[in-house]
Amino acid sequence: MKKILLTTTGLIALGMAPAIAADLAARPYTKAPAMVAAVYDWSGFYIGANGGWGTSHNCWTNTAIGGVPVAPTSEGCHDADGGTIGGQVGYRWQAGNWVFGLEAQGNWADFSGSNAIAPFASNRTKIDAFGLFTGQVGYAANNVLFYVKGGAAVTDNRYESVFFGTVFDRSEQTRWGGTVGAGVEYAFAPNWSFGVEYNHLFMGTNNYNFRTVVGGINTRNDDIKQDADIVTARINYRFGGPTVARY
Repeated sequence: MKKILLTTTGLIALGMAPAIAADLAARPYTKAPAMVAAVYDWSGFYIGANGGWGTSHNCWTNTAIGGVPVAPTSEGCHDADGGTIGGQVGYRWQAGNWVFGLEAQGNWADFSGSNAIAPFASNRTKIDAFGLFTGQVGYAANNVLFYVKGGAAVTDNRYESVFFGTVFDRSEQTRWGGTVGAGVEYAFAPNWSFGVEYNHLFMGTNNYNFRTVVGGINTRNDDIKQDADIVTARINYRFGGPTVARY
């Protein structure tokens, strides 16, 4: 059997060249779609829990005895420290890389401490709880948020004098002041984030009326100056979509 060699001329003669030429024509070029970067969005309501440690610095000055004013006399200072645990709720909104927010925080605390004022006698301070009501301004580097905060603070306090190991007189008060702080937060899942935060509380100086535990007799008045430093670890759950598309 003879081999048949088909040349271009032969294909033209057979009428096959136009069809083959059409099949071999270059396919049209399609541009690849633009890359889309997924960027974490911090906007939305969130709720969370926190825990850590705090210390409160307290300075006592006697101003009255039995309701009678006296020359102010220092009774010394002490630190009241211990653990704390609580929760927070807030809302954030993001504009570009800037993040703004409002937050309310409430914590149980066990900050306690004392200093001696005479042989077998001491003044003792205990903070049972505190709250923070703050605004925030932050900068987001995708899923990492750096922020500063400031606003109002409130502490629930118990002040006591102890003689020979027994509480003699007491004053229990809630006091208001201000706070400033800073923190960093890392989003480790679509709606979950973990952070560390520091707050300083400026509680000022208040005057307190002390009364005996037995009988409620007015014993004295003291000015007590207070401030506090608190460090907590926090975990938050944010309601809303985790990311936005950025081209």
